Amino acid sequence: MYGVGRLVDNCPHPSGWDTADDGEERCHTCGTRRFTHYGALRPPGLPVALTPAPRDATRADRSAAVAISHTLYRRLTNWARAGAALRPVA
Repeated sequence: MYGVGRLVDNCPHPSGWDTADDGEERCHTCGTRRFTHYGALRPPGLPVALTPAPRDATRADRSAAVAISHTLYRRLTNWARAGAALRPVA
């Protein structure tokens, strides 16, 4: 198994984890790092939670629904054209 550009053994982490203050944990056996808090991966100075306003979330949902419906319509139209072009002429 490959991970992060190096060969990694399948370690079941039997010896436990060392915990750091920033939400990082490290396996005693293999040295694998895992992050228990998303904040450990975020640059300092950003707000703790980024929650969009309900109005913005609703607009985003509607925009995504429109984009999906347009894509579906285009694919169905293309399939219909392809089907018509591939039918044998009698």
